[in-house]
Amino acid sequence: MPAAAPPAMASAGTAPTPASAPPARAPVVPSPISGTPSAGSAAPRPVASPTPPATGRHGGWRLKDSGSTARFRGLAAVSRSTAWVAGTAGTVLRTHDGGRHWSNVSPFGAGGLEFRDIEAFDGRHAVVLAIGEGEASRVFRTDDAGATWTESFRNTDPRAFYDCLTFFDRRHGIALSDPVDGAYRILSTGDGGRSWRVLPTDGMPRAQSGEAAFAASGQCLVSVGSRDAWIATGGAATARVLHTSDRGRTWSVSAAPLPAGDPARGVFALAFRDRAHGLAVGGDFRPDQPSPRAAAVSDDAGATWTTAAAPPKAYRSGVAWLPHSRRLALAVGPSGSDLTFDGGRTWHAFDNGSYDTVDCAADLGCWAAGERGRVARLEP
Repeated sequence: MPAAAPPAMASAGTAPTPASAPPARAPVVPSPISGTPSAGSAAPRPVASPTPPATGRHGGWRLKDSGSTARFRGLAAVSRSTAWVAGTAGTVLRTHDGGRHWSNVSPFGAGGLEFRDIEAFDGRHAVVLAIGEGEASRVFRTDDAGATWTESFRNTDPRAFYDCLTFFDRRHGIALSDPVDGAYRILSTGDGGRSWRVLPTDGMPRAQSGEAAFAASGQCLVSVGSRDAWIATGGAATARVLHTSDRGRTWSVSAAPLPAGDPARGVFALAFRDRAHGLAVGGDFRPDQPSPRAAAVSDDAGATWTTAAAPPKAYRSGVAWLPHSRRLALAVGPSGSDLTFDGGRTWHAFDNGSYDTVDCAADLGCWAAGERGRVARLEP
């Protein structure tokens, strides 16, 4: 989303939760890796801290020292040991030892760019997206763990503003631009991000006035399987979700019951555990504004959405299913993290640290990242 929407800009986003904020009380929420919720008990949530929180027997986020002060809205979890993060000032970091050490593998000369999404195929191969108007929107690819990068796309249309990208497999992927001439623009690759082409827009529904995608977590465009992808939108009268089943050639659209009617409101992130079952989170990113109905669920590939019975209490910018589970998922935002045990119908707060994005790998390696170099891994 362009300059009118702060989450898409380098210096924007909601204010961090201050370290001096009083702890809130919430239900005890064990680690999703090792248990189910304990009914009828309560415990204080940990206060955000620059040092790893004591997780005790219930587990939780364990902060890792990234050695950076960048804000990381791009995150790719490869495993419990390997993850990539991408953020402000052209920063890309990579760990191969569970976050004990981080390598600065930023593309040479990219210090003026704002990375907001990164997709990694493994520990050596990754594609990263820089956002912004005109030539600020670029794509880079590495095949050697970030030792070198090749710029494979540079936007030359001053009206386009790319927000997110996703891959269906190691070869096929798409990237999303905010509307140009009234329609979202889709960039497509069939060679793993080495080259890109703009797809025709005749199969794309018309955008609403003021509608765009939020480059808040790299999750405004997500995919499952070999052909299905979804777009999250906001900033207009109605928050919407768009769905393609042919890798971006044609799209259907549905309304989502999340806050709308303002440039700061809408669906900020999506996650699908299979073609049918999806989660949507968002709200109003301004810290002084409430975000009721900040989450919704779908069981029909995004054709219809139902408001969560007990959504997160505040705006959330990232969401991820836990692998191999039909019910467990995580949501994060600048004011805290939440966990669902019932497929997104009810959410339980378990941490109030500031995170912008979350991602989980097949081996249950779940990572979160955000402001001031914050990176954490979920511990049992």
